[in-house]
Amino acid sequence: MNPTAGFVLDEDQAALASAAAEASRQILGGTLKEDDEAERFRKEYIRALGEAGLCGVATPEEYGGLGLGYREYAVVLEEIARVSASYAVSVAVTGLPQIILAQAGDDAQKQRWLPGLAAGELLGGFALSEPGAGSDAGSLRATARREGEEYILDGTKFWITHGGVADVYILMARTGGPGARGISAFILPADAPGLSFGKKEEKMGLRASPTVELVLEGCRIPASNRVGPEGAGFQVAMGALDGGRITIGAVSVGICQAALDVAAAYATQRKQFDSAIIDLQGVGFMLADMACRTEASRLLVHKAAALKDGGLPYAQSASMAKCVATDSAMAVTQDAVQVLGGYGYTREYPVERYMRDAKVMQIVEGTNQVQRVVIARHLKRRYEGT
Repeated sequence: MNPTAGFVLDEDQAALASAAAEASRQILGGTLKEDDEAERFRKEYIRALGEAGLCGVATPEEYGGLGLGYREYAVVLEEIARVSASYAVSVAVTGLPQIILAQAGDDAQKQRWLPGLAAGELLGGFALSEPGAGSDAGSLRATARREGEEYILDGTKFWITHGGVADVYILMARTGGPGARGISAFILPADAPGLSFGKKEEKMGLRASPTVELVLEGCRIPASNRVGPEGAGFQVAMGALDGGRITIGAVSVGICQAALDVAAAYATQRKQFDSAIIDLQGVGFMLADMACRTEASRLLVHKAAALKDGGLPYAQSASMAKCVATDSAMAVTQDAVQVLGGYGYTREYPVERYMRDAKVMQIVEGTNQVQRVVIARHLKRRYEGT
């Protein structure tokens, strides 16, 4: 049962949530444990999710997407994450190039890449972070040098989701001087000469989602692959990341709900001292707090998405939603493990996986420390001079 049906969602959104939940269970449900343990990514699952209409929710219909808003996008990602956070993140990451190209790409770029990405036939990636440039994205050092009708790219990118398996990446590189104004955005096809990949990270969570180093050594791409004018790359990236904070918030809500579902069902069935453990105040209150955190996070995510869909300022709300939802995912999954006791610490139940998956949500798309900086800056602007 979708916990938001009839409350947060309208009839069409509730139907989309149900369809996404069913498709996710059918496509992803059978191999979750073995793929997590083997750190195996199945690209064919993205194609199947695309066939179900779940890979291009916010992409315009003319380019093969559903042409819906971020509230619908959040609904879909939450339902996928209730089954697999790894594949929910994959859908969100392959969505980033779609969002960027839909907003900043030219007609040729949109026609070339958006239909395949929206259909799940192509897999997308996003390459911004570097060894010395994570939260401080304006300090990136990878370069793009114009040479005739080509750009030559050099540098290294870290923490690249889908590295080595994606068909196309949106990459940020320096074309000018220091700081944000010297950064430009580029379409980097996987078969570009001079592109290679380094080590695959051995991660605590999201183990079915590959994270790989991307290496550029005299990598040549056509000048027509630049997205927007030179120097606009930082704004392109930040615009995408503002929306990405909503999507990571939605994934985190899905993790919360999955953990709550397992813990509450277990606590209702498990008996100690001649009663279900949910009737014991120590456990019942813990579950109540888990439910409150989950619902509060969901509402913040939907508020930020509604503001974005309405064309209203949403950056502060997106940071709040990401910060609260990801902190909630960590707290809720920890409590789920506690409710299940010894069983929760084993791989027999999925809550230990939920807990491992939740941790990185506090780090990606801007750490929660960065989100608090963003929120504080908005507060300063609001209250200056009062």
